[in-house]
Amino acid sequence: MSAFRLISALQVGRLRTFRGPHLLQPVSACAVQWRLQSSEAVPAARLPCRVKLSAGKRYAWCACGYSKKQPFCDGAHVKQAPSISPLRFTPDKDRTVFLCACKQTKNAPYCDGSHLKVIYRDAVKAVKGLFK
Repeated sequence: MSAFRLISALQVGRLRTFRGPHLLQPVSACAVQWRLQSSEAVPAARLPCRVKLSAGKRYAWCACGYSKKQPFCDGAHVKQAPSISPLRFTPDKDRTVFLCACKQTKNAPYCDGSHLKVIYRDAVKAVKGLFK
């Protein structure tokens, strides 16, 4: 990337790091504050959470991974990841389910076994790190 394109990308705000938080421009033109924000969900845990749900009760599943009340939302996404909203759902009957904590499920908020891929990927990364 040429120096001119790099400077242009930085000014426009299109240059992002591959992982982790990045700096976003303030919402209003008058504000001068920069905030550290993330646009990707972080795994809260490697294994799903077993939860007893009540029929007709509304729940908010944390989709960003920053909540301290996993697997449910506590509003941490407002500061940490404003582009990621919690998933609100209401079960139709009383039951015990596994809710995803790795945030990689394709069947949100329920676990679909995606955490096995996350665990495998972490193990491979750790083994590769031994040989560097």
